[in-house]
Order: sequence, then structure tokens, then C-alpha cells
Amino acid sequence: MKLFSKIEEVRIVPVVVFNNASETIPTLNAMKEGGLPVAEICYRTECAPECLKIAVSHFKDDFVIGAGTVINEQQAKEAISLGAQFIVSPGLSVSVAKVCKENNIPYFPGVATPTEIMQAIELGIKIVKFFPASVYGGIKAINALGAAFPQIKFLPTGGVGPDNLPEFLSNKKIYACGGSWMMKGTPEDIKNKCKEAIDIVKGAK
Repeated sequence: MKLFSKIEEVRIVPVVVFNNASETIPTLNAMKEGGLPVAEICYRTECAPECLKIAVSHFKDDFVIGAGTVINEQQAKEAISLGAQFIVSPGLSVSVAKVCKENNIPYFPGVATPTEIMQAIELGIKIVKFFPASVYGGIKAINALGAAFPQIKFLPTGGVGPDNLPEFLSNKKIYACGGSWMMKGTPEDIKNKCKEAIDIVKGAK
């Protein structure tokens, strides 16, 4: 699937939170110029659906665009109808997983325990968001969980940044890393931080 190959190539999933729809185009342009064509637009703010709609309308040929912080079936259906190519949740929702499966959309649920990973496996999910990574043991926890579940790969998010990104990316159990550190500041700041993140990825290969 093209989406999986693109994320595996970039190895970073930027967590993007918009407070105003007018931020969408300048921010994604900055990410594009910085060489990071993946965006997880979070459903934390009221403008998120409109931002997602704008992003898909203007950048669908250049970006892999998904919806994050999706916590229920209604949000999942709306995001998919607006063109989201993948769905991310802070936890695991069976109803969201069902919606994604029905629409052939990848779902990355948040997990932190063996029980949650087993539930994900039962739902046919092979890539899970490990969240919040820094709180639940970081790379040490991923190593332990990965040994117990060899069929699973992880998308650690929460506490991942430039300082520990190389360590995460060097681990074979890591599919990609999620984070918002490159999304701070002006569009020019975002562009430069995206470039720095991509350079770290290249150095870790």
C-alpha cells in the first residue's frame, strides 16, 4: 500500500494541531518545503475537520494526510469522509477499528500494555502507536513488548524528539516515530525543523 511505503520511507509522522483553519496551507507548505510530506491532523480543536478538508483539497497529491486523536466512531467516519488516509487514536477503540476496516483505512491505535496489544492483534492490527512513549518506558519497553509480540511494529509518540529519535529509529521494531517537536514556531521554523528531522532519519538508516 502506497501509504505504508511512504511513511516507512519518511519514518516520521508529524502530529499537527491547528487552532485556526487559516494555518493549514502555510503550515503544510512549510512541511512540504522541509521534505516531510506526512501529516497527522489532530481532532483536538473545533477547526480540525475544516483543516483536514483544506489539507486534502490542496495537498492530496503531495502528502499522506491522516487524522489523529480520533476517539470515537463518529470522528472516524467524519475524518474518512473528508479524505483522511489513516486514523490514529491515543488509545484503542474497537468501534474506530471497525470503521477503518470497513473503509480499508489503516488504523494506528494507542497502546501501552500487553493486553492492549493482544486486543489489537485480535482486530488484525499489526502497527500500533506506543503512547505516551516516554511515560511507559520508551525504547526499553518497546524491546520487551516487541520480544513478546514479534508480529507487531510500533509507532512511538510522546516524548520523542531530536535527541532520542536516532535511538528509536535504529530499533527494528519501530515502524516510524510520531511527534510535534518540528511543528513549533513560524512556517520558516517548521520548514527548518522538518529538514533537521529528515536529516536525522537519513543518518539513522
